[in-house]
Amino acid sequence: MTNDKSPTTTTSSEPETEHPAIATQAVNLGGVAPVILAVLGTILFLDWAKAVMLPLVASVLISYALDPLVTALERLRIPRPLGAGVVILSMLTALSFAFVPLQKEAMAFLDKVPEAAHQFRQNSSLRDDGEEGVMEKAQKAAKEIQQIARSDDEAPEDAEIPATAVRVVERPFDINDFLIDSSSRALVLTTQVFSVLLLVYFVLATGGLYKRKIVKMSGPSFHGMRQAVRVLNEFHHQVRRFIFVMLIGALFVGGVTWLSFLLFGVEQPVFWGVVAGVASAIPYLGPFLVFIGVGLAAFLQFGSAEAAVGVAVLSLLITSIQGNLLTPWMTSQISSLNTVAIFIGLLFWGWLWGPVGLIMATPILMIAKTLCDHVANLRPLGELLGK
Repeated sequence: MTNDKSPTTTTSSEPETEHPAIATQAVNLGGVAPVILAVLGTILFLDWAKAVMLPLVASVLISYALDPLVTALERLRIPRPLGAGVVILSMLTALSFAFVPLQKEAMAFLDKVPEAAHQFRQNSSLRDDGEEGVMEKAQKAAKEIQQIARSDDEAPEDAEIPATAVRVVERPFDINDFLIDSSSRALVLTTQVFSVLLLVYFVLATGGLYKRKIVKMSGPSFHGMRQAVRVLNEFHHQVRRFIFVMLIGALFVGGVTWLSFLLFGVEQPVFWGVVAGVASAIPYLGPFLVFIGVGLAAFLQFGSAEAAVGVAVLSLLITSIQGNLLTPWMTSQISSLNTVAIFIGLLFWGWLWGPVGLIMATPILMIAKTLCDHVANLRPLGELLGK
């Protein structure tokens, strides 16, 4: 006996409500807050310890650049401490010999400034048709507006209060205060430069001592030691490649500036070529300062605003080719950083450490990107920095 049970179907007149799928999980604010506090604490520490961290980072980067020379001397059976001293002294001697002719050209340029300022005053005061200048017209209009305002707000005579003349006396320029302030800043700068040189010497003299210590601290496992060696070698290669790119960019800007100024008849072309090449190492700020300086020099030489603007635009064009075409292309070949990350890094380190921070921003980002790629917890940050 079979019992056939037909399935019963129920129909509902109410429409089914579709629940939207949850796109993301809830954010754990308890885990995000410590990260934010740690980042803010690190930024405050870097700002507070700038006098120590700045020479330390600069010395490490310079030692990376000079290490191949010391290693080459070591292969010639010269001890590393002696080779490091020879390399540093040779570098300082070369800079000293290069500074002497540049100082003469800089002093020749500064000698022309008072004469050009006197000539500019004469040209602005002597006019052929007696027409008033822009400043004279602006002062005259301001006086008329002031007189109209006084006549509209004039109080009745019986309520008029006698005004007392107030004279603002400016504090005269004190050469003693200026010298004391300048001497203190010069002392701090000299101390930092001397500290950088000593740190560079010690890092070069010790060689791979700290590298071996870091590898030893990475753990007893062979995999951990090999991973530490790989990360340190990548740090070294990244910084070396960046310094090579900066050197090529500086040589390009300096050589093209010297040749262009020589063809256009600008005085001191060698001086401006060296200045433009060195300033090209400071992103954005360096080319802007060269633009102002070259425009002023051209105005002092030719006495024409058109010539000054033309020479200044020429220098800006050269630095723009280096900064927007040559250096980004070469940097993209040696690094996996994206352009937005580099620009934000330049803003951050420039705000934190000034012009020196602008120079060291890119190698610091390269090292951070390499570290993030090899640490599992930091790989999301490395993904943000990468292309």
